[in-house]
Amino acid sequence: MAVVLIVDDDQRLAALLQDFLQAEGMVVRTASNGREMWQQLAAEPVDVVVMDWMLPGGQDGISLVRELRAKSGPPILMLSARGEEEERIHGLESGVEDYLAKPFNARELLARLRVLLRRAGRGDSGRVLHFGPFVLDLVERRLFREGEVVELSPAEMDLLLVFAQRPNRALSRDHLLQALGGDDDGRFDRSIDVRVTRLRKLIEENPRQPRFLRTERGVGYRFVPRENEGGTGLKSSAGDIPRDIAG
Repeated sequence: MAVVLIVDDDQRLAALLQDFLQAEGMVVRTASNGREMWQQLAAEPVDVVVMDWMLPGGQDGISLVRELRAKSGPPILMLSARGEEEERIHGLESGVEDYLAKPFNARELLARLRVLLRRAGRGDSGRVLHFGPFVLDLVERRLFREGEVVELSPAEMDLLLVFAQRPNRALSRDHLLQALGGDDDGRFDRSIDVRVTRLRKLIEENPRQPRFLRTERGVGYRFVPRENEGGTGLKSSAGDIPRDIAG
């Protein structure tokens, strides 16, 4: 799952972007100045940086970009209220991969970030499943809720992946056992029920009235990533966001 670091002292803007990008399946970290940026980079590698031009603390975004470029560093998208051609050129010459003037459309920012991630070999297309507040990385076997990791046991993750790869299908206990590499003679049906119960406690707001992992009477279970949708669920949904975001 792609990790984005937003470096901006505007906390409102950073929070809006964090909520929006996390809903799109990205892990988002924030920093309000250069010192916090270096702390975040030391704590966890990131795949792309969204950098504001104007920052407090004696260092603007351009000087931080130059320091990052001296260390190679991840691709950078610069945000700035300076939209003049000369300023854009200056930003690009400093070493950023892309430049976006404020106010900007959040979906345009997302599209530009995805381009940078694909160029860096970190595109998420086909590898993540969105359902409710959750994002499941099918490749890295990690589940996130609003950007935070949800701890699953290996057995719980195995079962969730089986369901995620077969969304909106009624699956019998025998089918689930076979998919998990177990015996299909019916003696271990109860083990599936136990795993489902444990998984529901982790992903359902009310496990007694499951929204995602539903019981199919006389058959088994059905995983429904989105209500009223019969597709695979392997595409993201941003929800309602402000059209333009200003710094």
